[in-house]
Amino acid sequence: MAIRIVGTGSYLPKKVADNHFLSTIVDTDDEWIRQRTGIKERHLSNGKEGTTYMATHAAESALENAGMSADELDMIIVATVSADTYVPSTSCSVQGAIGAIRATCFDINAACSGFLFALNTAYAYIEMGMARTVLIAGSETLSREVDWSDRSSCILFGDGAGAAIIRKEEGDGGLLASITGSDGSQGDVLTCKGRGIQNPFHQSKRKKDYLRMEGQAVFRFAVTMVPRCIKQILKKTDLSADDIKYFILHQANVRILELIAKRLNVDIDKFPMNLDRYGNTSSASIPILLDELNRNHLLERGDKIILSGFGGGLTWGAVLLEW
Repeated sequence: MAIRIVGTGSYLPKKVADNHFLSTIVDTDDEWIRQRTGIKERHLSNGKEGTTYMATHAAESALENAGMSADELDMIIVATVSADTYVPSTSCSVQGAIGAIRATCFDINAACSGFLFALNTAYAYIEMGMARTVLIAGSETLSREVDWSDRSSCILFGDGAGAAIIRKEEGDGGLLASITGSDGSQGDVLTCKGRGIQNPFHQSKRKKDYLRMEGQAVFRFAVTMVPRCIKQILKKTDLSADDIKYFILHQANVRILELIAKRLNVDIDKFPMNLDRYGNTSSASIPILLDELNRNHLLERGDKIILSGFGGGLTWGAVLLEW
């Protein structure tokens, strides 16, 4: 029996903000953004398309791709840092929207590594016999968390959602190996604080905080940790980079991806990218890219792929899958 991905889906808001549009809001221009990030445009919510809305549509797309109905789901896990509500969880709201009446639901927050952590969690539940079919999703409305007067951050992020169906089936392959890690001592390099404390003993004067990032620190972390954990995965499974068809990485910055490829001594063509069209969508970036590859028939049974994410927390991880 193999625990494998049997369906994928994604959703992107209809409104698109290209770099020329952003130059009318903040002091920037298309060339400056593209040279530093590789991003040309990003999708932004129209107000109705919140985290739950996008996750629901991505989930429905994944179910359709898998040829399944929602009542077959035993569990729903949503990774997000930008939930519409504290309670109910995004996963419970998705359950209600799609009619997954049998599913146990919860959210996780591992920032841009969230989808990988959700994948590992689904695998563990299935392996222990506590579930057979699990929907996992990464969904983010980052435009709600960004300071649109800060040109160093607002140019980077976009909204979107991606989803996958994980199921135990007869056959070989599926999830073959996984590595994850966290370092809370470096948590201050990427933050988005919650509501200040308001109670009879303390009245916080802090207004809403926005996403803040020390770009150089995150860059150094990514280009060091991602190659390291990918090498660990390859060593663990006695494989070489030549055995891997695609390295599907969190879509943060083209310079990060290019340097990771160089440090692994792998051709950049093995690193599919869509960040030029979507920007950084945090936990949604890997499943959105995975869905594009799947629907464009670029993944075939038996292909070995590595998914790798890195983000706030700090968190990181890599997963080896046989499609």
